Amino acid sequence: MPQFQFEHPCYQPPEVREPSQSAIALRAPVGPRLVGGTSFDSKPDLEPAQIQALALACLESVDAARQVIFGWQRQGHTLAVIYTRGITPCARLLGDWWCADRLDFALTTIASTHLQRLLHEFSAEFLREAPAEPQGLSLLLLTEPGAQHSLGLFMLGEFFRRAGWTVTLGVPPDVTEFKRLFRAEWFDAIGVSISTDRHLATLEKLLPQLKATSVNLDMQIFVGGPMVLSAPERLDWRCAEVLAGDAPDTVRQVTESMASRVV
Repeated sequence: MPQFQFEHPCYQPPEVREPSQSAIALRAPVGPRLVGGTSFDSKPDLEPAQIQALALACLESVDAARQVIFGWQRQGHTLAVIYTRGITPCARLLGDWWCADRLDFALTTIASTHLQRLLHEFSAEFLREAPAEPQGLSLLLLTEPGAQHSLGLFMLGEFFRRAGWTVTLGVPPDVTEFKRLFRAEWFDAIGVSISTDRHLATLEKLLPQLKATSVNLDMQIFVGGPMVLSAPERLDWRCAEVLAGDAPDTVRQVTESMASRVV
């Protein structure tokens, strides 16, 4: 996804042009981050005002968003919590603003790009938080063909990497590239994130065909993404297991499913 220099006269959606004082305060940079073994075992969840603060910061600049994340770390939140309870609902909020015509597609893309850039920046630190031994398992994570965003897929890949998996990410622009990536090499499992219903019929027919002609005939296929939440009955496919949990739940379920098939 391309990087953008954000310059736009209407970067804040009309309905949230004046954020609360608490949201403004959360965006103000303060002091150095906590490092080296500091932990808080009973930290409360991030609040809606904090999620809005991150969304507004993402519309402003990468640096503004980074300062919000630093502030959450100073409060004692781990990156795993920040990813699942901060960045994930922030991306969802941006999507809600877009659906409600508070943001146009360009602004939504810019804000999402800033979030994804932060995930790249924090990747090494995230992997160090809870390092795991290599699992000896390989995973291909794909978006549906022609997907506009891959933020959720990248984050999921980070959780699998931290759990010791070897992860390959793919954002195919069309069905042809989707097929090529699927058959590119040996994978123990393949996960497909489905956001829309544009390719449901195609994927339902295509996935069992691809598995039957793949390098690893015993690979497992999993499907997830927004469609699992909005219309799970439409993904009731015999060739794939549906996963509806967050990133840590998905890693646990896939790992347990793989372990159960080991003879």
